[in-house]
Amino acid sequence: MNKSNYQAVMFDLDGTLLDTANDLASALNRLRIEKDLEPLDHASIRPSVSNGARALIELGFNEPTGSDNFEALRTRLLELYMLHIADHTQIFAGINELLKWLSEQNIGWGIATNKPALYTEALLKKIEFPSPPGIVICPDHVTHRKPDPESLLLAATHFNCAPNEIIYLGDHKRDIDCGKACGATTIACAYGYIEAHDDPASWQADHLINDSNELPELLPQLINA
Repeated sequence: MNKSNYQAVMFDLDGTLLDTANDLASALNRLRIEKDLEPLDHASIRPSVSNGARALIELGFNEPTGSDNFEALRTRLLELYMLHIADHTQIFAGINELLKWLSEQNIGWGIATNKPALYTEALLKKIEFPSPPGIVICPDHVTHRKPDPESLLLAATHFNCAPNEIIYLGDHKRDIDCGKACGATTIACAYGYIEAHDDPASWQADHLINDSNELPELLPQLINA
């Protein structure tokens, strides 16, 4: 039995639970090729992945949001992504070990993401976890997306616990702000998609990790404290 009061662990999706960057980068490069542009190096795309399709279009085409061409490009990018949504996506190292441990401890886990349900559900159908998530919360399921705490408040209701009995992991400041706003314990995942100008240490999360392999050791420490 866990000694603490933690009842659930919630994960951001892209850059925290799953490494989706190569599939999103490939979709962007397919679109660039369609537009007679050279593909970009995946390493230059990776930091923008957590900011979604809009950020990728701005990066790949220097198109500001609201331009005449922007929405057509974004729609086509998402079409290409859906066609190859899990060609290269992988569960981050250490996550499966952690999920097995959570299952053994009867501690629930779930996902709170800003990725729309259409793409989240299609992706998760192709990923095999040791145990299924107890809840998957997308922008479609809430009125206010992260950094608003509504996603984690919904998770707390699902797991029949208080928000401060949840641990939330994310690779973006909005994830940490979401968790802090409702009293959850927060873990900043610096192994995720961090932009060059950003510093995860400045997000003031309760914990900061640089490698997903740290998770199978850190979470039991917190939960058994």
